[in-house]
Amino acid sequence: MIEAITFDFWDTIAIDDSDEPKRAAMGLPSKPESRIDLFAQRVTKNHPEIDLQQAAEAYRHANKSFNDEWHGNQRTPGVASRLYDAYDYLGLRPEPGKFAELMREVDELVREIEDMEVRIPPDFAPGVHSTLELLREHYKLGIISDTIHTTGRGLRYLLQRQGLLQYFSYFIFSDEIGASKPAAKVFRQAALGMQTAPSEMVHIGDRESNDVVGPMAIGMKAILFTGIKDRGSAKTRASAVCHTYGELPDIIRRLPVYTPPVFQPVDRYPTFL
Repeated sequence: MIEAITFDFWDTIAIDDSDEPKRAAMGLPSKPESRIDLFAQRVTKNHPEIDLQQAAEAYRHANKSFNDEWHGNQRTPGVASRLYDAYDYLGLRPEPGKFAELMREVDELVREIEDMEVRIPPDFAPGVHSTLELLREHYKLGIISDTIHTTGRGLRYLLQRQGLLQYFSYFIFSDEIGASKPAAKVFRQAALGMQTAPSEMVHIGDRESNDVVGPMAIGMKAILFTGIKDRGSAKTRASAVCHTYGELPDIIRRLPVYTPPVFQPVDRYPTFL
């Protein structure tokens, strides 16, 4: 019997990049372009020996290093780590006594980048509010999400602003736990934190590798959510596929119940030759 449900955040609860049309309507560049431009403008202003092209190349290098760490080692270093990597790529190491100055420079950039999706928030999945309100009456609810630019603190704020934070009793964000999906540590920590056996939990998300393979590897069930994007549901190994939030409660109720194996007693020990 399912006792607890965990949800991915991006493209499961919130619609990733749904803020981009809003940015365009305001005459703003895309988030990737804005991040590079913010970094390049700030660096070249404070370090005139660096040109815009060099600064942009350094930020792209840091992005690649981040993605290698994310996908290769299942960790999501914070924005500050990415920026220091870019500074190091440019050879901008602080002189003795000037480290605090560099930290202030980086901290300003970190705040601007981390708050980008908070200032212009994403849209949320249709039907998510009423479904979470219903599910909360019967299950413990949690969130398991990787954090790429927006921190766990920022995602909590977005949930609170939407009136959704109240439905969740437990949160795992990769910047806070030091690991990202599909690492077993992430899902085991959710089971411990929610005080529920993995066999009595189901995780809901949009990515096969992160949200299906990860939880099922430790004995949880998994539902592939396609209500925002369908990333290959025809070949999924998930316990079920959900297309809309309206059908989610019934899908969860129909999930097969785990039955532990029954061992028949024997009247003698086997003979080993």
